[in-house]
Amino acid sequence: MLFRESAASIAARALDSSLYLHLTEQFVHMHGYRPGAAELRSWERSIPALMAALNDAGLGDVEVMLEYALPLNSKRADAILAGVHPTTGEPSYVVVELKQWSQALPNEDDPTLCHVDAYAHPVLNPIEQVRRYCEYLINFNGAVAEHGHRVSGVAFLHNATEFGVTGLREIERDGHGLLFTGERRGAFLDHLRTKLSDKHPGARAADELCEGVKVPSKQLMTVAAEEVRERTQFVLLDEQQVAYRMVLNAVRKAKNADRKEVVVVTGGPGTGKSVIALQLLGELYRRGVPALHATGSQSFTKTMRKIAGARKREVQDLFKYFNSFMTAEKNSLGALICDEAHRIRETSANRYTRAALRTGRAQIDELIDVAYVPVFFLDEHQVVRPGEMGTVADIKEAAARRDISCHVVPLDSQFRCGGSDAYLRWVVRLLGLEPGGPVVWEPDDRMQLLVADSPQEMEAFLEARRAQGYGARMSAGYCWRWSPEPKPGDPLPPDVVIGGWARPWNLRGDRSVSGAPPAALWATDPAGFGQVGCVYTAQGFEYDWSGVIIGPDLLWRGDRWVTDRTASKDPVFKKSTSDDDVDRLIRNTYKVLLTRGMVGTVVFSTDSETREKLRQLAGGLTREPASV
Repeated sequence: MLFRESAASIAARALDSSLYLHLTEQFVHMHGYRPGAAELRSWERSIPALMAALNDAGLGDVEVMLEYALPLNSKRADAILAGVHPTTGEPSYVVVELKQWSQALPNEDDPTLCHVDAYAHPVLNPIEQVRRYCEYLINFNGAVAEHGHRVSGVAFLHNATEFGVTGLREIERDGHGLLFTGERRGAFLDHLRTKLSDKHPGARAADELCEGVKVPSKQLMTVAAEEVRERTQFVLLDEQQVAYRMVLNAVRKAKNADRKEVVVVTGGPGTGKSVIALQLLGELYRRGVPALHATGSQSFTKTMRKIAGARKREVQDLFKYFNSFMTAEKNSLGALICDEAHRIRETSANRYTRAALRTGRAQIDELIDVAYVPVFFLDEHQVVRPGEMGTVADIKEAAARRDISCHVVPLDSQFRCGGSDAYLRWVVRLLGLEPGGPVVWEPDDRMQLLVADSPQEMEAFLEARRAQGYGARMSAGYCWRWSPEPKPGDPLPPDVVIGGWARPWNLRGDRSVSGAPPAALWATDPAGFGQVGCVYTAQGFEYDWSGVIIGPDLLWRGDRWVTDRTASKDPVFKKSTSDDDVDRLIRNTYKVLLTRGMVGTVVFSTDSETREKLRQLAGGLTREPASV
C-alpha cells in the first residue's frame, strides 16, 4: 500500500498537502516513475471526500489503507477500511472504490460494463469492480480466506447524483458491491456504521490483514480442468473482465447479426491473457458455442490437452495449433481464441505440408476466416523467433481488408512476478527494451531478485526453495549445443557446461526419458527441475522461483549491452537474419526468461564483467535474503 493511518490523521494530513507528497514519494519508490496527473487529481479530490465521510460518521479511529496492492497482482484498491464489526466484534474490512464521475450510463448490452464521457471504450461498472476486488482479496489473503463475511465493498461516487448513475445499480446483489453517491452521503455514513465500530480503533485489524499469509497463486495449469469443464477459478479484475465481457458480447452479437468481429487483447508478461483465454473457452463451451483455443506453442497446447482434457477426449480436442486451419471452412466456429498470438507466422505451410496446400495464404487470414469472432491475445515484446509476426498492426490490417471491425483491449495490471510492476519495469530497462537505460533494483516486498556467483550457488539456492515447498526451474539462453536425445535408460547428455557444473537441456520429444518429463511438461512437472529449460519450453509458463543463466550471447561491455550472435546455438537464426533482428530477439528471449518467476528470480551470467554489472543493478544482493 502507499499509505496507512487512521481516518482522523489522514484528514489532517490532507489539509496541509503532506499526504499527497508522501503518496507521490511512495508511488515513485514502488513503481519507478511518477504518478500521472489523473492519479494525483483523484487523490486530491477523492481521498478528502472519503475521510470527511468517515470522520462525520464518528469513525475517525478506523484504519485506512490507501492504494492497497492486491496480493500477487499489480492492481490496487483505492482504499481498504479496517476496523471492528459493531455487532460481532470480529475484524471488519470495507474495500472502497472511489470515482470522480458525475454520471455514467450502463452498457445497453451488458450492465457489468458502463460508459463514461472521459473514456472512449466501455469500462467496468464500479460495483462489479469493487465486488471482484473483494473476491480476489478473499481468494488470496490468508487473513480472510476462511472469513469471507469480514469483507464488504462499496463504490463511492462522491460527485455523482442519483439521476446521473441510477442505471449502474442494476447489478447490486450483495454486500461485496454497493454504490453510494454524493447525493446519498447520509446513507453511505449509515452503511459504514453497520460495518465498522466507532468504539474500537482499527489498527490491529489492519495489522492482521497486512500480515495475512498469501494464499498460493492458483497457477494456470493446475486449475485448467476446472476452468474448462466446471467453474471459474480465477477472479478477473478491471480490464481483464472488460476484455472477457467484450468477447462474449461480440460472440452474441455476431450470432444475432451474422457479422464478424475481431478482438485483440494486448498485455505484457503475466497480465492474465491466458487466464482470460481459458475462462472464455470454458464459458463458451458451457454455452454450447463452437469455439477452439489455438497457440503457436507446442508446450502450451500439449500441457492444456494433458491437464484440461485429462478425462475427456472432447476437451483435449479444443486445443489446436495456429497451423490447424489451412483447410477449415469459413466461419465454422463461433469463436477462435488465439493465445500467444505474437507467435503467428507468415504462413502455416512447413516442409511437411502437401504441395496442394502450399497456397501462400497468410496464417493470420486463416485464423480470421475460420470464426465469427477471432480473438487474439498477444505481447509484441515476446517475439523470440524470426518470422513471428503477430502484431496489432498486422491483425488490424488483415481485418480492414475484409471490412471487419477490430477492437483492441489493453491489459495493464500484471499478475506474474508477484504482481510487481517495479520488477517488470526493471527487466525491460535492464535489457534496453524501454528507453532510459538500466536502473538499480529497489526491493518492493513483492518480488525477490538475487545474483548468484556460480551456477552451483544458484542451483543450491533453488533446491532449498523446493525443500520449502516452492516450485523452481532453471533456464538459459540458447548458447550450448543440444545433443540428440539418448536411448531410454541412458543418461541425458549434460550439454549446458559452465566450468565444473554441467546439466542437460530439457527434452525435445514427446516421451519421458530417464525420469525427465517430455518437453511440453518441463515447466509443470516437478521432475523438470533437473534440466535447463530454453525459451521455447519456458514461454507461456510460470513457476515460483526462476533461475536464469545469461550466456555469452548477451554481454555487458563498458556502458552497454553487446549481443554476440556467434555465441548463439539457436538453429532458427539463419545467415539471412539481420544483426538487428538477432539483437532484438536475444533481448526478448532474456525478457521472457527473467519474467517467469512468481516469487523470485536468481540470475547468473557466464561472463564476469556482466555478472558484476548485474550485482550493481540488483542492489548488491549476492546472498540469500533473510526472508524467503
